[in-house]
Amino acid sequence: MSNLKVQGNASGAGTQTLQSANTSSSVTATLPDLASNFSLGFLNVPVSSTTTTLVAADVGKVVSLSAGITVPASIFSAGDIISLYNNTTGSLTITCSAVTAKIAGNNTTVTSATLATRGVANVLFIDATNIVITGNVS
Repeated sequence: MSNLKVQGNASGAGTQTLQSANTSSSVTATLPDLASNFSLGFLNVPVSSTTTTLVAADVGKVVSLSAGITVPASIFSAGDIISLYNNTTGSLTITCSAVTAKIAGNNTTVTSATLATRGVANVLFIDATNIVITGNVS
């Protein structure tokens, strides 16, 4: 996940330092800086090749699924997010038996969720063992 840190006069005038929170890269510019063409952080979402069980390297990525996936416990941290894309013509199962999982907008704990055909879901880690799943899931 990438954050933007602005130091200095936040009114939009003067010299500003823009720094990506997850890298050591930074850019110092006088704002407004319409002439420079610079960017920080991801310009697109990286795609993961994970196939059966989510891993720490999947954080901040989209996992394109051709089969069901398992969400393990005690690997992820609070605030981690992984996107899932069902790249099939049928529904897929997101297995959540090792974590306490809830579908967004519902207070019921589930051990699995069904990701709809060509659906997208986001798995948000509240902490290492609690998740909320949003998107095309039931």
